Amino acid sequence: MTRRSVRLAAALGVATTLAGGSLAAASELTGTSAAPQKPAAAKHVLLLSVDGLHQSDLSWYVARHPGSALARLVNGGVHYSNAHTTTPSDSFPGMTAQVTGGGPGTTGVYYDDTYNHALLPAGTTNCKTAKPGVEVDLTEDLDKNKAALDAGQGLKNLPGSILQMTGRPQSLLDPSKLPVDPRTCKPVYPHSYLQVNTVFNVARHAGLRTAWSDKHIAYDILNGPSGTGIQDQFSPEINSDANGYPAGNDWTTDNKATEQYDNYKVQAVLNEIDGYDHSRRHKVGTPAIFGMNFQSVSTAQKLPTSEGLRGGYAAKGVPGRLLQKNLDFVNNEVGAMVKEIQAKGLASSTDIVLSAKHGQSPTDPSALTRIDDGPLLDGLNAAWKKKHAGAGDLVAHSVDDDGMLLWLNDRSAEATSFAKRYLLAQSGQGNDINGDAKAFTTSGLSKVYAGREAAAYFGVKPGDARVPDLFGIAKYGVVYTGGHKKIAEHGGAHADDLNVPLIISGAGTPAGVTRSGQVETTQIAPTILSLLGLNPDNLQAVQKEHTQVLPVR
Repeated sequence: MTRRSVRLAAALGVATTLAGGSLAAASELTGTSAAPQKPAAAKHVLLLSVDGLHQSDLSWYVARHPGSALARLVNGGVHYSNAHTTTPSDSFPGMTAQVTGGGPGTTGVYYDDTYNHALLPAGTTNCKTAKPGVEVDLTEDLDKNKAALDAGQGLKNLPGSILQMTGRPQSLLDPSKLPVDPRTCKPVYPHSYLQVNTVFNVARHAGLRTAWSDKHIAYDILNGPSGTGIQDQFSPEINSDANGYPAGNDWTTDNKATEQYDNYKVQAVLNEIDGYDHSRRHKVGTPAIFGMNFQSVSTAQKLPTSEGLRGGYAAKGVPGRLLQKNLDFVNNEVGAMVKEIQAKGLASSTDIVLSAKHGQSPTDPSALTRIDDGPLLDGLNAAWKKKHAGAGDLVAHSVDDDGMLLWLNDRSAEATSFAKRYLLAQSGQGNDINGDAKAFTTSGLSKVYAGREAAAYFGVKPGDARVPDLFGIAKYGVVYTGGHKKIAEHGGAHADDLNVPLIISGAGTPAGVTRSGQVETTQIAPTILSLLGLNPDNLQAVQKEHTQVLPVR
């Protein structure tokens, strides 16, 4: 056993740019050759995202479980204790950041459900006369059958047969639901919507194998503009009807079901560690870049109760019983993957990167203020129409979780300023953690960027087809929801949204190093390539944003 293998065992435990785009590239690979630029520190990088996990959660858990797999991961590698994810802190910009090296202004991905002022509505056939402006939905709504765990593939004996799901799931996207490119008059698939290439594209160009597992077929976006970056994409639909649950209840509405769902993806990764594809039917070799995301921590933070346990936090930064249970679950699943890496003799050639696409807010239950955003937007539209006779709705599309993103039908300075002034003038009654009335002012917002301000905030030119016309940062504790089903959300810009863990442990890193300086999750992408001996500058977002490799020494 090599020195690196011994350290890993001790540390971890043995038990096409589209309309509105800003980057025009003839190729997905730019810069120098994709061939190794230096001796590789690793042959394999396993990327794990524990959605919702905060750095504070990790610190809390490790302090109380010093012998755990997560503690060994922290102590056996480089721990970046002040890592920040993207703003907005949503799954799609958060994940694309990790594999491209760029933020929303560069990737063109601001949320999982956005709007594009230049693309045409789904189903458009006459592209010469169609009016541009369309919702770009990257959720379960794109599936051929969003009620099915296999997204409409037609597998029998689900959910037990789910590992037989295709690793090329683009065919399970319904093209009739996709926006249309006015230049080609063809549907825009998620991978085509991404403005830059990914680590998967660079690895494939270098002849390396790739795999990824995530929660929607729409994570096809990670394939990059060519659509071929990921050779084995296992994406069972998390928002499908959970087996044995009443209609309308998906895998996220019961935390035990979410754990079951996450375990399918863990099984896929274990098969890939063993050198098979995710289904374990084909021997293909362990991927150079592979991984998955966990959803169970996120649902434990958001659900008021599940399995008879209270969700969220017992006090500021103190995980409640359901969340503690899920931290144990993730710890055990990570431990299983580490054990398999060691059992297959891969410890000396594998690096593990653990982070999160986003955090979740608030971690202080007493701060929660739930606000129904529906009346706020209805009021904004009504006020605009009252002032402008014959006008339609001002709001074309909105996404409001614990931040507010609005795309407007009228993008003029007058309209964006009007929306900002209106929202900051509204007050009303929301409800608190117990469902009791709780007053709010300024629509629950602490800061609003509108029009040119919003474009500047995200580093794009005014009039960019993708950028929100208004981005509102909510006050701490505010969650936009019309009911009492959620006690936390993400998408905003508070520390609870942004401060996520980041650890690199294994073949290419020293042990027991903690770095307290601020780093960004965008730095994960160039670091993955560097660990594999590939040139980080082959990532277009790295070139544009000058994203630095994480310091690992």
